[in-house]
Amino acid sequence: MLSAQKKTVAKTDAGHSVHKIGGTSMSQVNAVMDNILVGNRSDEELYNRVFVVSAYGGFTDMLLENKKTGEAGVYQLYAGSETDWAWGDSLTKVSEKMCAINEEIFGDAPELKLANAFVQERIEGTRSCLMDLHRLCSFGHFKLEKHLLTVREMLSAIGESHSAHNTMLLLRAKGVNAVFADLSGWREPEASTLDGRIEKVFSDIDIAKQLPIATGYAQCSEGLMSIYGRGYSEVTFSRIACLTQAREAIIHKEFHLSSADPRIVGEDAVRPIGRTSYDVADQLSNMGMEAIHPRAAKGLRQNDIPLRIANTFEPEHPGTVIDDHWDPDDSRVEIVTGVPTAFEIEVFNQDMVGVAGGEETILSVLKRFKVPTVTKNLNANTITHYVSAPLKQIRRCVDEIEEKQPEASVKTRKVAIVSVIGANIDQPGLFARAVGILDADGIELVASHYPSRRVDLQFVVAEGDFNKAIKALHRGLVEGKRSKADDKSAAKPEERAAA
Repeated sequence: MLSAQKKTVAKTDAGHSVHKIGGTSMSQVNAVMDNILVGNRSDEELYNRVFVVSAYGGFTDMLLENKKTGEAGVYQLYAGSETDWAWGDSLTKVSEKMCAINEEIFGDAPELKLANAFVQERIEGTRSCLMDLHRLCSFGHFKLEKHLLTVREMLSAIGESHSAHNTMLLLRAKGVNAVFADLSGWREPEASTLDGRIEKVFSDIDIAKQLPIATGYAQCSEGLMSIYGRGYSEVTFSRIACLTQAREAIIHKEFHLSSADPRIVGEDAVRPIGRTSYDVADQLSNMGMEAIHPRAAKGLRQNDIPLRIANTFEPEHPGTVIDDHWDPDDSRVEIVTGVPTAFEIEVFNQDMVGVAGGEETILSVLKRFKVPTVTKNLNANTITHYVSAPLKQIRRCVDEIEEKQPEASVKTRKVAIVSVIGANIDQPGLFARAVGILDADGIELVASHYPSRRVDLQFVVAEGDFNKAIKALHRGLVEGKRSKADDKSAAKPEERAAA
C-alpha cells in the first residue's frame, strides 16, 4: 500500500497546483492548449503548475484491449499468441496511428520529425524487448505468464509517453519552458518505488520556472496496474500532488461533475455540484461513477489537498471543489445516480440464525470472483447482496455458494440501484419523501437503505424503472419541482382515494 505520509521533493513552490488531463480531453489538442495549458497566460502565470497526462483517446485500448468490447490489443495478442506476427502487426498499427496523430498535430513543423523519432524509438525498443522475451520463454525454465504484468505495464506506458512528449514539444514551440517528466522508467536500470520514481524525476525540476508534463503511468516496484488496474494515472497524479505539497489538485474532464446524467434528466435540468466532500466522491466510486479513483482520493484527503473537477471546454467555470471543509449546515441533495444493471444474490439459510460469521462463506466467494457489493441487507436467516458484475461471474458465484452451502436456497435476479447522494443529507423526512416520490411515480421498491453516515440513500428497483426513478428523484429532490407525491398529499381525501 502506498504511504500517505507527507514528503516533499526538491524545488517546489507552496502555491503550485497539480493537474490531470484524461484521454478524451487530450485528444482535443487545441482545446487543451487554449483552455488549460496556455490560453491567455504569459510569463510566470504559465508556471507553478504540474500536468499529468493520459494517452490520447483509444491508444490504451489498442495497446492492451478495448475496455468496452474486450477486443484484443497488442497485449492480449502477445499473451495468447504462439508467434510474433499477430501482436507485431498490431504494434505496427499503433506506431502508424501515433505518427498519423503527430502529423495532425504538428503538420509540417520541425517538431514532427522529433515526435516521429520518439515514437519509433519507443515502439521498436518495445518490439525488440518483447521478441527477446518470447525467445527466452521458449526454454522450459522461463514461463511467459510470470512476466505478463510487466509486459502490460510496458505497453501501456507507450501511450502516455507519446502524449506527454508531444505536449512538451507543442509548449516549447510556443515559447513555454516545458519539461518532459518521464515516469515510465524507460531503459532505467533499477526498479524504484512510486515515491522514489517521482522524487528522482522531479528533483531537478524547478516548478516556478519550468512546466513539467508528466506521464500518467509511473513504473515502480509496487506495480501500479496490478493494484489499480487502468485507474493508475489518477494515483500517479495524487502522489505527485501529495509529495510536492500542492495547494490544489485539478482533474480536467470533458463534462462537469453534475447532479445527474443529462442524457436521462435532460441538459436543462442538470447543474454542476459546485462543492462537495470526499465522502461523496467515495459514494460515486461505489456507483461506478468515479470522480477520482478512491485510492487517489484517499491520499489527497489525508494530505488535506482539495480536488477540483473542471470542464475542459469551460475554462472560466470554477467547476466542483471536493474537500472536507464543506459547511455542515448546508444540507442538500447533490447527485442522483446509480447502477442501471445490477444483480440481486439472495441467500436464505435457516442454519445462519444466531450463528456468528454466517456471512463469511458468501463474502469469500464474492472476493474470489472479484464481484463488488454495491449494497446489501440481511435479517435472521437471509443475506442479500446487490452486486455489479457480468452475468458470467454472477453464475460462478452462485454455483460456488450452493456448493459450499448445500442447505441454502440461492436466488438471483436483475435489478437497478438508484442512489441519492450529498455531503450532508441529514434532513428530517427526506427518506420518507424520497420513498413517496418513487411510490407516486409507480416505482416499486425491492429494497431501500438509509445509512447512518447520512451521505446517501439507496433504492433497489426493477431494472426497467432505473431512468424513471432517476428522473423522479432528481425532479423532486434536486430541482425542487413539485412531484406527484406532493400533488397526491395535497389532494382532498376523496381525490386521494380515487388516485
